[in-house]
Amino acid sequence: MSDFLASLKIAATGLHAQTARMRIIAENLANADSAGKTPGEDPYRRKIPTFRAVMDRELDATTVKIGRVALDQSEFQSRYEPGHPAADASGYVRYPNVNSLIEAMDMRQAQRSYEANLNVVSVTRQMLGSTLDIIKG
Repeated sequence: MSDFLASLKIAATGLHAQTARMRIIAENLANADSAGKTPGEDPYRRKIPTFRAVMDRELDATTVKIGRVALDQSEFQSRYEPGHPAADASGYVRYPNVNSLIEAMDMRQAQRSYEANLNVVSVTRQMLGSTLDIIKG
């Protein structure tokens, strides 16, 4: 019985980590076109979620947690928009370093990882139910 509970707890940590990852990706996508308000002001900088392995002594297993959120240090995008309030002297506006295609791929990967953990929960629940049925006779 304790093995079933350990499986559920381990899968739950994966679910929580992927939920946090999807939240960060969604924030990146929501800010993909957020330019600064004034010339020289930095726009939104893409966030990169990291994970860390954590030893759970109670479970005697390694679980995953969301780690620190790093900032992507790649260059901002520049677009020629001389009428924009944030345009510099040359007419260029700096936009976030968010690539929507990369974010979409990251989101799909996070969704697949989430679904895999959800399947572990589902199968574990089925196995637990079958075990209880066997015990009942």
